[in-house]
Amino acid sequence: MTDAPTRRTYLRRTAALAGAGLVAGCTGEGTGDSTDAPETDGGDAATGTSESTTGKGGASHSASMKPMGTVEFDGVPERVFTVFPQYADMAVALGHGEKVNSVYVPEMSGTTMNHYYHHLDGVSFEWEGLSDPLSEGLRKELLFELDSDVHLTDPAWASTQDNWDSADVEEVASQIGPWFGNFFSGTHAAPPEGYDYEYYTLWDLFGNVADVFQERERYEALASVHEELVSTIEESLPPKEERPTAVRVTLAAESDSFYTYHLNKPGYWLADTRPLGANDAFAEKDWGSLWGTVDYETMLEADPDVILHLWGMTPNYNMEDTLASLRDHPVGSQLTAVQNDRVYPAGMRYQGPIMNLFQIEMGAKQLYPDIFGEWPGYTNGEPYPDVPEGERLFDRQRVADIVNGDF
Repeated sequence: MTDAPTRRTYLRRTAALAGAGLVAGCTGEGTGDSTDAPETDGGDAATGTSESTTGKGGASHSASMKPMGTVEFDGVPERVFTVFPQYADMAVALGHGEKVNSVYVPEMSGTTMNHYYHHLDGVSFEWEGLSDPLSEGLRKELLFELDSDVHLTDPAWASTQDNWDSADVEEVASQIGPWFGNFFSGTHAAPPEGYDYEYYTLWDLFGNVADVFQERERYEALASVHEELVSTIEESLPPKEERPTAVRVTLAAESDSFYTYHLNKPGYWLADTRPLGANDAFAEKDWGSLWGTVDYETMLEADPDVILHLWGMTPNYNMEDTLASLRDHPVGSQLTAVQNDRVYPAGMRYQGPIMNLFQIEMGAKQLYPDIFGEWPGYTNGEPYPDVPEGERLFDRQRVADIVNGDF
């Protein structure tokens, strides 16, 4: 490899060195046990942007996050590869959504994102025509075809995909563009061996990605909206013993069992339910991860006050059909949440910052209507419902202005 200029905006040499360090395992610290990889509050990684002058006379900047370490750039990315929509949502939030060239199941991810963006003037995500990076499994050939300036994807996760190994991870970093992502913070599951890893919150991840795009001010403005939202909710929550019991589930396609998820465990997959502090009806269940499977009888034994149906706001599920299945089932019809009409659609676990704001508000109204106002109901296939202005838990126009650069 040489330092000869190309059309790429990236310092590939830096990306190659970072990739080599990743696959070699570096120091071997924090490499396998999820309990040994601490969650960070952002720390140095969240303030890792720096500027210097390159030999070509341009201004460089850097962004830092494990497992990549510090990655240097000599320009803001123009072509952005994402797999899961939390990173596409981050790009939109930072004013760079038009640069995204791929996302998981574009119609599902894009439609769901736009269900929220519908309430933000001037904000949308053009998903039609985007590549689905997992339609045939993660294909290295697709990454070369897309020729992205940055891959907002975890190299540790990529190394676990079919037909991938450490050499493939390094090849992409050195010949196309750097990796910049952290997948296992979603569940706090153990990453593959050989990676120096840390767990980050959703908003710390967002701050690190903001450094890639040199959008620190936008990030801080949106983070303040999130902080105010969470503070408002936490200050108003009733004592724990007075909170409802709840479960987060997805009714299986054959309608005879539920995929179940915890509510209050660590990980950004739960960034929308954890601040709400509901009593998890399955809190004592150990599925070996954040999710498991239960049948109707087990669900009836738990008998939660509220059922939050994950993916219910996406086009992949029809909530009317889901409710009909529950009501028509001899055991499902006995569930308290079904009888009291407290089965609600929830969003996606792959949530970025904008999605997170709406999903926190949604859950607060579904769980605590007497405190945060009634959930207005959801019409299948339609955008996130209109909430009366006086009952909104965050300012839509403020968010739209930030995304549009007016802050």
